[in-house]
Amino acid sequence: MSNRFDPMLRALRREAPLIHAITNPISITQCANAVLALGARPIMAEHPREVAEITATAAALLLNLGNITDVRMEAMLRAAGTAREKGVPVVLDAVGVACSRMRRDYVRRLLEQYPPAVLKGNYAEINALVRPEYTASGVDGDRSLTPAAAAKAAGALARRYGCVVLASGETDLVTDGSRTRAVRNGTPQLGSVTGTGCMLGALCACFLTAAEPMAAAEAACVTLGTAGEKAATPKGSGTFLVNLMDRLSTLDGDTIQTCERTEEFYHEEA
Repeated sequence: MSNRFDPMLRALRREAPLIHAITNPISITQCANAVLALGARPIMAEHPREVAEITATAAALLLNLGNITDVRMEAMLRAAGTAREKGVPVVLDAVGVACSRMRRDYVRRLLEQYPPAVLKGNYAEINALVRPEYTASGVDGDRSLTPAAAAKAAGALARRYGCVVLASGETDLVTDGSRTRAVRNGTPQLGSVTGTGCMLGALCACFLTAAEPMAAAEAACVTLGTAGEKAATPKGSGTFLVNLMDRLSTLDGDTIQTCERTEEFYHEEA
């Protein structure tokens, strides 16, 4: 069987595409290092007066709503407009929309004006964008939400906005509204350090430069999950984070394909 991950990784490491990330200061270093680990080049510009110019030169754009500010909200709108004009693919990471009406309203504005190639969020965040009455505490996932419920919400969003939706959780789900893939790679230790969810968005932006959105989102989930499995350690979260970066920067397509645990997730389960 041909290796579908190897061509993507080779393209990233050969072409070193520029990834423009407007993200939060909590995870900005991890996101930049994750981009570098795959062979791409990060730039984390967020000043509203320069983001359009920088986005125009990028191969992909990541918009992450963590620790949102007025400046980043303005910058994201300007960058998203340029991305649409220049044909730059966008990942929108809807961090915190389950716990903040302001974020929900802002994400809906982005989705309606500038639909992304990939909309990403954990189960709670994806659910909150479908059910206005739903709220959650903090930016963590809601363990009461099943994969079937998350798949139903993700599929509805994908059809509404014409994009791929990545719902992250113990089982990651990737859907274009008609078919859904389940990715079962990962380790609970990924939740022991801050920023791994943001890193997943950054990896997705990288893979968008080498594959169509559904394949890119699935590859990002498998890659981060595999790196996490290889990095798992009883020594604690600090060692795990270092191991995770080491694994991301040394993974090859054969290793990812060998470790891949994906399958079709049928909509009747939802």
